[in-house]
Amino acid sequence: MELKRKQIKPGVAVLEMHGRLLMGPDCKLIDKEIDELIAANETRVIFDVTGVSQIDSAGVGQIVKSFARLKKSGGELRLAGVTGMLDGVFKITQVHKVIVMYPTPQAASEGF
Repeated sequence: MELKRKQIKPGVAVLEMHGRLLMGPDCKLIDKEIDELIAANETRVIFDVTGVSQIDSAGVGQIVKSFARLKKSGGELRLAGVTGMLDGVFKITQVHKVIVMYPTPQAASEGF
């Protein structure tokens, strides 16, 4: 998986994800990014999953874990670009009831 960090507006970080989000190195990469963001007190985060082609249960768990860590740090995680297979997975796992989803990172950044 490729991961790019961007800042959509002051205090709001966007992590653009491309490829497969699977157990192992992909989850560790997200953990590392969340560690860095929390250490920098950047706790308003958007995961842009538009480019994610495949996800497994560990990937879903990593997203929920990131949500919990950011919330504990006084922040928030939002998802953007959830479509197709990811939309189905998040509905089956009930993630959509816990983490707010938006069509685009720009829409997700509103009201932060």
